Amino acid sequence: MTDTKNAPRVLVVDDDSNLLELLSMRLSTAGYEPAACADEETALAQVQNSIFDLAIVDLQLEETDGITLMQKIHAECPGLPVIILTAHGSIESAVDAMMKGAFNYLTKPFDPKELLLQVERAAENRALTSELKRLKEFIGQQFEISNIIARSAGMHHVLEKISAIAKTDSTVYIQGESGTGKELVAKAIHMAGSRRDRPFVAVNCAAIPEGLIESEMFGHEKGAFTGAVKNTKGLFMQAHEGTIFLDEIGDMPMLMQAKLLRVLQERKFYPVGSEIAQDVDVRVIVATNKNLEDEVKKGTFREDLYYRIHVIPVYLPALRERKEDIPLLTRHFIDRYNSRMNRKVSGLAPEALHKLMMHDWPGNVRELENTIEYAVAMTQEGFIDEKLILSTKDFSADALQPQPLKQARDEFESGYLTRLMQFTSGNVSRAADLAGRYRADLYGLLKKHGITPEDFKKSV
Repeated sequence: MTDTKNAPRVLVVDDDSNLLELLSMRLSTAGYEPAACADEETALAQVQNSIFDLAIVDLQLEETDGITLMQKIHAECPGLPVIILTAHGSIESAVDAMMKGAFNYLTKPFDPKELLLQVERAAENRALTSELKRLKEFIGQQFEISNIIARSAGMHHVLEKISAIAKTDSTVYIQGESGTGKELVAKAIHMAGSRRDRPFVAVNCAAIPEGLIESEMFGHEKGAFTGAVKNTKGLFMQAHEGTIFLDEIGDMPMLMQAKLLRVLQERKFYPVGSEIAQDVDVRVIVATNKNLEDEVKKGTFREDLYYRIHVIPVYLPALRERKEDIPLLTRHFIDRYNSRMNRKVSGLAPEALHKLMMHDWPGNVRELENTIEYAVAMTQEGFIDEKLILSTKDFSADALQPQPLKQARDEFESGYLTRLMQFTSGNVSRAADLAGRYRADLYGLLKKHGITPEDFKKSV
């Protein structure tokens, strides 16, 4: 029997008494503690006097609409996950709800399993959000941790690891695709630790010419080489008592890898042209967009250095693996560029956000930011239309090489259906609504391309 004392509390608001009773019964049976409300006034009174873990709100209420009520609920309880029930299932109503703060939505009549799945996710999100608030307080106000947008479980886990390792001096190994925010995470680790008041020195190992990298890293003595007209302090000494962040370490030349290994082992180095060793006290954080285990096997990265830096691994998920964060990131970037450009862009058209959610984002968060910056700069409507989203993608080099029509159509269909299943977590009814197709037609297309909806339900 469920311990109701610790059961998640769910506010349920619907003016259909039969549906309200059905929702309450299903939630109670599943171990939740529902509080049923038939109108806005009762719901707001409940929020003011009780603590809830999530809310389920009907989009069409007798005296108001669910989005307006959700905004009033958020004014009382910021961050409370709200699931919107809609009988329409249109892109417009669903996307509008999510852009205005809904956690997710369900179309009526809903699948009971889907209801409980969404409720479970919302309750988990509430717990993760509470933990994130604690982590932000732990990390401190000197670094704007709010720049790390995290609704997804994957990014919450990254932040949990940051809090666990921040106070240590162990070497951190950050791996992630380009544009995932590796330097942002490195700065958060630095600012959360005891070295926060000392320098943070970021080095792009791929950007320094091979002939200059040793001098840049360790400094040089006057006269050490042509052009060395004075003693110069290297990047390691600039980071003394602070943190040095070695980005794209997988592109460091092999000879320099050997010298870096010695510095990490001995915590001392020789400036170019000097015979006097300098001691250095730094925390080392490295980052790469490569799989260095593969590079070790290829012989392009030293195995002993790999094990020296691979002490505490932090793996950053690609944006396509954390699509729950896209609406939040989008709002963040719109606000940023509104401020920088003195614009007043209110948000996205529903179709524009739909387009963002369907894209694979090979450039990750950096690509998303660039996309929003462009759209904010170009829009003349006060909002961002879908025509301003990824508009340059149609002119890629690949697009200039025509394919046979059937092949191009099949590739588009397969990619579109895969992204649709990812976005809806395998919910065919919801996917059919978004695609504007009958369920039977969508099932036929999924079967044609060998795509199984159940695979996407298991992966979330």
